[in-house]
Amino acid sequence: MNPDPKVSFDNTAIAFADQSDAQLYKTYLLFAAMNNNLLVKTGGTLMRKALEWKLPVKTLVKKTIFEQFCGGETIEECTPTIERLGRSHIGTILDYSVEGEGSEQSFDHTAQEIIATIERAHNSTHIPFSVFKVTGVADSALLTKVQDKQALTAQEQTAYDKARARVQAICQRAFDRGVRIFIDAEESWFQETIDQLTYEMMALYNKERAIVYNTYQLYRHDRLDAIKRDYENALRNGYYLGGKLVRGAYMEKEARTAQQKGYANPINPSKQATDDLYNAALTFCVEHADRIAICAGTHNEDSCYVLMDLMAQHGIEPKDERFFFAQLLGMSDNLSYNLAHAGYNVAKYVPYGPVEAVMPYLLRRADENTAIAGQSSREFNLISKERARRKQRS
Repeated sequence: MNPDPKVSFDNTAIAFADQSDAQLYKTYLLFAAMNNNLLVKTGGTLMRKALEWKLPVKTLVKKTIFEQFCGGETIEECTPTIERLGRSHIGTILDYSVEGEGSEQSFDHTAQEIIATIERAHNSTHIPFSVFKVTGVADSALLTKVQDKQALTAQEQTAYDKARARVQAICQRAFDRGVRIFIDAEESWFQETIDQLTYEMMALYNKERAIVYNTYQLYRHDRLDAIKRDYENALRNGYYLGGKLVRGAYMEKEARTAQQKGYANPINPSKQATDDLYNAALTFCVEHADRIAICAGTHNEDSCYVLMDLMAQHGIEPKDERFFFAQLLGMSDNLSYNLAHAGYNVAKYVPYGPVEAVMPYLLRRADENTAIAGQSSREFNLISKERARRKQRS
């Protein structure tokens, strides 16, 4: 049930208001292609090979899938997207989507790039958050070893100290600039290490409000318990808990690794169980809004309605800075634009980076749109509906 009559996620006139007829047709063609599972699989493989072989396909990629899901190759190139979203009262979360090369030099470079996004956010009214992955500034094998409580060599200890220093430098700059920062969730076999680093940063920088946000993947059956535990720790230690709530991004990998290593799969047994847990987490966070600030990262209409309803029940205004909705650029505009139009805080994740370097991200988006039940069809049908509405009007 829709708790706010001002919001209709079927309102395509609002959802696609900033797209011209030509742009909408281009989007229509892209999602028509992504509706074809075989085309996505074959096309992704061919695109990877073409880039590996240095074939001249970069312009094609940049003008199609890259343009749909990314803001540009650099922060500066993202400016038109930031301003376009801002005109519709939607914030931007600049997401440097280059996957780490694993060297200390690449970790240092990524840390500096994240700090640059914080500076850009500080100088803009349209960028409410920055974000980073710890594996962008630290080696995942080292994070795993720390989680497994294995003794580190002197060299490994030095590398870990450097990684922690990078995390702190990023969070310190966010604190200094008054920019909230998300620390993304990753695979469960080193997530506890990430969590521990995040709690340390929260204790340092969240004394007055939530600056540092941890990310909770609610497809893991233990994450609501983790939120409750983290709330108690925040309460006990006198800081605010920031939480980004998502469903999750590593389901197949988690199941495969659990089977290979012979431990219980940490993922919920069904999508319904994940949906229920996600909505229960929203409920807990709203009920404890005195100490928790959240961003609901979701493409699920029902969860958006649940959060809207909870906010109304607890007398929380749509523009309360403790509550944000977020979706990925190029997806679920029917959620983002309609929520923003009704006065809720909304932001889009805007990935950026060199075309070749963000291809893994782009191919995951294409795969997800094909794999998530009905996601491509949903997007395609909404675009088709808006094109029909415009034709009827003209």
